Amino acid sequence: MRLERVLRPKSIAAIGGLHAGRVVEQCRLMGFEGDIWPVHPSKAEVHGVKAYASIADLPGVPDAAFIGVNRHLTVDVVRELRDIGCGGAVCFAAGFLEADETGAQLQADLIDAADDMPILGPNCYGYINYADGALLWPDQQGGKRLEVDQSGVAIIAQSSNIAINFTMQKRGLPLAYVFTVGNQALVGISELALNLLEDSRVTTLGIYIEGFDSAAAFEELGRKARELNKPVVIFNVGKSEQSKASAMSHTASLVGSQAIVDAFLERNGFGQADSIPVFLETLKLLHLHGPLPGYRVSSMSCSGGEASIIADAAIKRKVYFPKLDDAQKAPVEEALGPLVTIANPLDYHTYSWGNREVMEAAYTAMTGNGFDMNYLVLDFPHAGRCNDWEWHIAVDAFEAALHTNKARGAFVVSMSENIREEYTEDYNRRGIVSFFGFDEALHATEIAADIGATWKRKPGEPVLALNQLSGPGVALDEADAKQRLADFKVPVPAGGRVASIEAAQQLAQNLGYPVVLKALGIAHKTEHNAVRLNLQSDMEVGQAAKELFALSNELYLETMKPAQAELIVGVMRDPTFGLALTIGSGGILVELLKDSQTLMIPASAEDIKNAVKRLKSAPLLEGYRGRPKADIDATVQAIAAIQQYAIANSGSLLELDVNPLLIGAQGEGVFAADALIVLQEQNHV
Repeated sequence: MRLERVLRPKSIAAIGGLHAGRVVEQCRLMGFEGDIWPVHPSKAEVHGVKAYASIADLPGVPDAAFIGVNRHLTVDVVRELRDIGCGGAVCFAAGFLEADETGAQLQADLIDAADDMPILGPNCYGYINYADGALLWPDQQGGKRLEVDQSGVAIIAQSSNIAINFTMQKRGLPLAYVFTVGNQALVGISELALNLLEDSRVTTLGIYIEGFDSAAAFEELGRKARELNKPVVIFNVGKSEQSKASAMSHTASLVGSQAIVDAFLERNGFGQADSIPVFLETLKLLHLHGPLPGYRVSSMSCSGGEASIIADAAIKRKVYFPKLDDAQKAPVEEALGPLVTIANPLDYHTYSWGNREVMEAAYTAMTGNGFDMNYLVLDFPHAGRCNDWEWHIAVDAFEAALHTNKARGAFVVSMSENIREEYTEDYNRRGIVSFFGFDEALHATEIAADIGATWKRKPGEPVLALNQLSGPGVALDEADAKQRLADFKVPVPAGGRVASIEAAQQLAQNLGYPVVLKALGIAHKTEHNAVRLNLQSDMEVGQAAKELFALSNELYLETMKPAQAELIVGVMRDPTFGLALTIGSGGILVELLKDSQTLMIPASAEDIKNAVKRLKSAPLLEGYRGRPKADIDATVQAIAAIQQYAIANSGSLLELDVNPLLIGAQGEGVFAADALIVLQEQNHV
């Protein structure tokens, strides 16, 4: 759908009463140079602008229209605008699909009335185009119009109130657009986002989202962002746990729907923020510097306390402060003298405060070490009671140092009230980010580096497009599940079904001791005491079989395999994003440690290997404290084979668990010790 006219209009019709009048008012306040045509049946003018009694009376065809009438009249107005060739409209009224059955029918009528005319909403607050001064926005807002040749950030928000709040920020973030989308009856977030990225005045896109319209559309958005070098940051809310409620597998207790969303976003190179401050700080950073090439950071301040705080704040993050070697320390020490201990983060003390020459020399020496980001911690004094001229010496010295080294830099202000808005805007124009808060600075830097890391990798294949399944699931018993996995070359221990004590003893003799005996038809065997391990004789097998036949009419006996470590490998089905592969610490540790990595399917062998290495339990595979190293390559091959089964059966697969996947030492093999597969009942054979 072509959105050029409605997004960047040269003429605007404001149809209705109070809210339409506010659109006229806001356009005039922003200095919109195009035509503004209020439409009201009885008013001669609105906010000093000539009004027209009807759409038929307009002097031309509007590029964009704001429709501020009730939900029933909205449908008629949309139809009339479509008939005259309007470029698109914002439907402000609520009471459509989100409300009741009448509203649902009205939304269907609205879609029919619009035909190929773009509609934002209904139940939509509209948008602000700060680049052209066009506001289809029925309220106050706090942003500034972009200057000629200035670029900015575009933001899309599903919440109108949060969108209003974004316009009120005082963080020095230049806004090019702010959009709300309402019910997305015709224009969805992804389509709108793609159009905004095409605007040369947009450097970065932020999306506050409560639900995804299409995985394929967001994959396209990720590709376009990478192609145009315009990163996208997503703040996703509504982290539902509903997917855990009806699931049978251990994977479901380990992974919720949000882990799948996170994996999808990471795969496609989207930055992920978890709060409004981090969202805005990340957009500021990306606007100026784009994705970062790495996680190496330097920090300077004239306070040991500030150096300690920011160092502590980075402990659990991927961003870090590399130690300086002797060659790196030497020029810093030469600038600051022997009384200053040279380190990163650097406390350069107050000896040099106010001395432009010394400060610039120290800053230049520090920022010349090739860090991916350089911080200068700088809180300004109270604007109403103090003088801050000395602080500007530090600002100018830092700017000169960054320019000399062609380095990226940011001021880090520990408290947001300790810097003026006009300062942040000035520093932004000078190419320096002003971060509000230590944690926010580090988190924003990490997100920018995450995007950079993903963009360096080959893009992943599209996720699987799945049919929607309904109806209950049927869990295969372990014997059947293992046989199906074995058909896809997933290694499983030798074993078989047994229906009597004698049959169990005979099979154990054939396989060789030790063996494992289990009750079939029980999903979580450990909780039901349905497993007997390390059976060493016919007598032990007989006693175990006697006990387990009390739980099930059929048992499963297999060879006992050695293990260096245990993993869980699971597959879950998400209605939006397809199949997700989860790898975690196995056995009884699955719920205890909550140690897992989630990947979207299909995942490459490299993705799988990296996920295994990111587990907290990974040291057990690498030969922890002198233990033999596990066979990582065989582990990856087994997980890839499990994935292939899931792909081949994606039309009916609901859940899959291999728990534990036994990982032997190199040469001892990898084996699926237990397996659960849940298929949709109507597709179960």
